[in-house]
Amino acid sequence: MMKDAQDIISRARGSLWLRTLSAVLVLGFAGGLAADRAQAFEILGFKLFESDTPDAVEVVDPLSYSVTLEVAGEDPDGELKTRLEAASALVQGADRPVAGSIGLIQRANGDFEQLIAALYENARYAGEVRILLDGRRLADLPPDADLSGGGAVPVRILVEPGKPFRFGDVSVRDVDGRAYAADEQGLVSGQLAKSTVILEAENALVQELEKSGHPFARVSGRDVVADHARGVIDVSLELEAGPIAPFGQTAVDGAESVDRDFIARMAGIPEGDQYDPAALAAAEKRLRALEVFSSVTVRGSESLSADGSVPVAVTVAERKHRFLGAGATYSSTDGGGLEAYWGHRNLFGRAEKLRIEGSVSSLGQTAQAKDLTWRGALLFEKPGVLGPASKFASKLEVKQENPDAYRRFSVEASAGISYELTSEQTVSAGVDVEYAKLTDSFNVNRETITVAVPLEYVRDTRDNKLNPTTGTRLSLLAEPTYEINGGATFVKLRAEASAYRALDAEKRFVLAGRVAAGSIYGANLAAIPANRRFYAGGGGSVRGYGYQDIGPRDVAGLPTGGRSVVEASAELRIGVTDTIGIVPFLDAGLVSSNQNFSGARFKAGAGVGVRYSTPFGPLRVDVAVPLNKEPTDPDYGIYAGIGQAF
Repeated sequence: MMKDAQDIISRARGSLWLRTLSAVLVLGFAGGLAADRAQAFEILGFKLFESDTPDAVEVVDPLSYSVTLEVAGEDPDGELKTRLEAASALVQGADRPVAGSIGLIQRANGDFEQLIAALYENARYAGEVRILLDGRRLADLPPDADLSGGGAVPVRILVEPGKPFRFGDVSVRDVDGRAYAADEQGLVSGQLAKSTVILEAENALVQELEKSGHPFARVSGRDVVADHARGVIDVSLELEAGPIAPFGQTAVDGAESVDRDFIARMAGIPEGDQYDPAALAAAEKRLRALEVFSSVTVRGSESLSADGSVPVAVTVAERKHRFLGAGATYSSTDGGGLEAYWGHRNLFGRAEKLRIEGSVSSLGQTAQAKDLTWRGALLFEKPGVLGPASKFASKLEVKQENPDAYRRFSVEASAGISYELTSEQTVSAGVDVEYAKLTDSFNVNRETITVAVPLEYVRDTRDNKLNPTTGTRLSLLAEPTYEINGGATFVKLRAEASAYRALDAEKRFVLAGRVAAGSIYGANLAAIPANRRFYAGGGGSVRGYGYQDIGPRDVAGLPTGGRSVVEASAELRIGVTDTIGIVPFLDAGLVSSNQNFSGARFKAGAGVGVRYSTPFGPLRVDVAVPLNKEPTDPDYGIYAGIGQAF
C-alpha cells in the first residue's frame, strides 16, 4: 500500500523527494524538533504526536456511521489493534455524527494518514490500510459521493500491518565527520525500528549538545532508508553542533510593578557563564516560585549578540498582588474551625510577601472562650537576600490553644533564612523566641521563655506538591533549645520521609507512604515545655484518634506528651474520575516518655477517604476507626480539610 500512501502525501502535503533505489523506500522528515511531545512531528508526511482532540463545531447535515477495525495476521494480545484504534478518528469519533457524506470522506482520508503513522510508530513500514465506506473503497470514491442511505453508514478499516522492521546500519556523525554513539538513545542495530525512537533520539542528541554549551545545535541531515527485502531501517544522521557560547545580558519584558533589575537578578543567570538549558529552566522555576507572576518564560536568543554571547529574554505577566481568603475544617474529635487571611505578594516592589492571618477552632466542642483555640499571625518573606537561591522569612504570632494535653497562651517571634542548594535540596536556619504560659500534667500556669535555633534539611523530588504521584520528600530537623526560666537545655531531633509511586501509566492508582521519628535529648519530660514535646493522633497524624491523644497519660488520664515518637502511614489513592478519588489508608504511631520507647505501644487506625480535586489542591474527607481502641479513645474520627494527608 506504499504507493497509495505516497499518493495521499502528494495530494495532502505537496511533492516529496524520493531517492530511487530498488526495493528501498526513503523516509523523509519534516518539521523541527520539540522539547515536548505536545508538538507534532512528521515522518513521510504523516504527523506524529498530533493532538486528536476535535474542535467543537456545529454539525450540518449530520450523518451517522458504524465502524469496525480489523487487523490481519498475528496480534495475540491485541496490542497493535488497540493502538490503531486509539489513532483512528473514525473509531474514536464513532459516537459523533459527521457533516454529511463529505464529512465522512474527509474524516476517512485523515484517518488513513494517522493509521499509517501509527504503523510506523510500531515499526511496521510495509503495512497496508484499506478503508471501505458502505462497501466501497475510499480511494475509488469521487469527492461528491453520496453515502446517505437512511441509516448509519457501515465503515470497515482493514489493516495488514506487515512484518516489523528492525534497525540495520546506524550512523550518527557531525558535519566534520566525527562519530557519535547513539546506543543510549535507542538507535541500536537489531532493535525494533519504531519511528518514535528515531525522533526521540534526534531530540536527545541535540539536547546533549546543548548541555555542552552549544545553543544552536541541530540535526542538519537525515537519511532514513527502509529496505523491504531485508526488513531493516538504515539510519544516517548528521549533527551540526554550532559554536560554544556564554550567556549574555538578561532582558526583562512584561514587568509592571515588580522591579526589572530584581527580576533579572532572581533569574540567576550570570553573564559569561557557559550556555546551559538547565540554567534557563531553573531560572523559570525560580521566578514562578516568587508567586507574583501568572506566567513566566525564560529563553535564550535565537542568534548570538555582537560579542558572541547568547542574550537571555525573560517575559513575565504579573498576577494580582493583593489576595484574601477564608477556609474551614472539621473533625468529629476536635470540632470545627474557621480561618481567614489577607496578603500582599509585592509589598515593596521586589516580591516581598506580607500575610496576616487568623483562625479559631474547637468550635462546637466548648462554649467557653477561654477553652477555644485561636491564633493570629503576621508573616513576612523577602526573597533574594543572599542571592537568588535564598529567602528570608519571619513571623510574629499570638496563640491560645487548649488540647487535652495542655493549656497554652503564647507570643512567639521567629526569623530565618532558607537556601536552595539545588532545585531539590534546601537548607534553612533561624532563631525562634517564645513566651508562653502553660498548664499541663506537671505545672499550673508555668511561664516559660524559650529560645530555639531550628536547623533543617529538605530534599523534595515530588512531581506535585499538592497532589504528588511520583517522587519522595525527606526532612531532617535539629533544634537546639534553651528554656531560660527553668534553665533546661535540650535538642529536638526529627526525621520524616514520604514516597509516592504511580502504579499505572494514567496515574489513577498512586501508592503513598510516610514514616516519621523523633527524640528529645538533654532534659527530662517535665522540664521540657509542653508544646515542645512529641504528640501523635489526629487528621495529620494517626487518624481514628483524637488530636495529640496517643501516648503516655497522667493519673487523670490526660496526655502528657513524650520525648520520642514514631509514626507511619500508607495510602492507596484511587482516581475514580478526573476529579473524584477514593483513598483507603492505614496509620500507626506511638509516643514514649523516654528515648528507648519502653512502656509505649503502637496505636493503629484504618479508614477510607474521599478526595475532590480543585485548582488549589484536593478537598479531603477521611473517616477512620481505631484498631486497638482503649476506653479513652473515640469510636471513630471524621476529618475534613484541604490537601492530601501527607
